[in-house]
Amino acid sequence: MGISRPALDRVIDPANTSVTLNTLDNATRAVGKTLHIELC
Repeated sequence: MGISRPALDRVIDPANTSVTLNTLDNATRAVGKTLHIELC
């Protein structure tokens, strides 16, 4: 996988409010997905 377990834990921690869009994008790519954000 392209992301460390501690980094993944930070991304999925609901108390962590400092996750950036870049971090989310890297995490989704590491698990073979793409990040899609839609503002309505």
